[in-house]
Amino acid sequence: MVEQYSDIEFEALLEKYDYNFKRGDIVKGSVCAFESDGAIVDIGSKSGAFVPAYEISADKKEKAEDVLEVGKEYEFLITQDSDENGKFTLSYKKVHLAHTWAELEKVKEADETISVTVAQIVRGGIVVDISGVQGFIPQGQLLARETICNPGDKLDVKILTIDKSQNNLILSNKKVFETNMAETRKSVFEQVEVGQIVKGEVVRITDFGAFVNVGGVDCLLPLSQISWKWVEHPTDLLKVGQEINVEIIDVDYDKQRISLSLKNTEPDPWIKAEEELKEGDIKEGIITRIKPFGAFVEVMPGVEALLPQSALSEYQNTKNVILKAGDKIDTKIIKFHPQDKRISLGLPSDDKTEAVSE
Repeated sequence: MVEQYSDIEFEALLEKYDYNFKRGDIVKGSVCAFESDGAIVDIGSKSGAFVPAYEISADKKEKAEDVLEVGKEYEFLITQDSDENGKFTLSYKKVHLAHTWAELEKVKEADETISVTVAQIVRGGIVVDISGVQGFIPQGQLLARETICNPGDKLDVKILTIDKSQNNLILSNKKVFETNMAETRKSVFEQVEVGQIVKGEVVRITDFGAFVNVGGVDCLLPLSQISWKWVEHPTDLLKVGQEINVEIIDVDYDKQRISLSLKNTEPDPWIKAEEELKEGDIKEGIITRIKPFGAFVEVMPGVEALLPQSALSEYQNTKNVILKAGDKIDTKIIKFHPQDKRISLGLPSDDKTEAVSE
């Protein structure tokens, strides 16, 4: 037999299962359907509940269907008590953001690295998005190579400061690099030793040499170690991005520095010079550079010798020429010290040769 209820008894029965929901409660509910301005949710109340579109996602471009799924249960915050129809107003966004802030607190405590999405480039830094929470990366906390990025790009960061009450989240991209770099440097310095031949990539060029990345550590390749030949500037032989084999010639564990040589990976031209040259030989050479004390002359590939200023002046006065780098000249080997890689030059006694400008 089916029980019959009066209207008053039916209302009382509904009240029994209404659970006394109120504003500020966190409730679970299943998404029933989507409307143009939000979503209808069943939380077990008499008349259901409604989530306005602006309370579904912090991203105004996201549609309700992209965030919520019909038939799936989620947590919601009751933002308004039931209206005259008994319908509650809910927020999914606020619950989601609360969970995100809680997760960020754990990330900060554990000093973990997280990936964020660039939302906007502003003066002084970058605004990023983390599941609806906005964070800020100051310009000084960005790696140099990542100062130019675009909305939608991903960056790895660590949390510097977090204050949910002030909606304040400051992040650092540089700190990730520094942490990784410290671990990388430790690993590299445990393995390297003088005399090793390693592969590296030219990452930066300066007037005094080039920096070559070896296993994640930037090492110095001095100008004097680039080639056995005279090099005016590193860009004469090197370019950024170029991969080269280099020899480790010095490791300073205290200062965490590594020095490299490119020329040591090639045969030493002075060994051949010792076999082929002797004092008294007449050699045609190319002037590589002129200094106040004389001219440096390449008498063999990679082997430079010094022609003193007195001999240089004598030659120029006799021939009525002004010599410059690139000119050819016949010289005489006066002194040869291969062990010190030093050769002193003079002019041939017959004085029949001339410098040729090329």
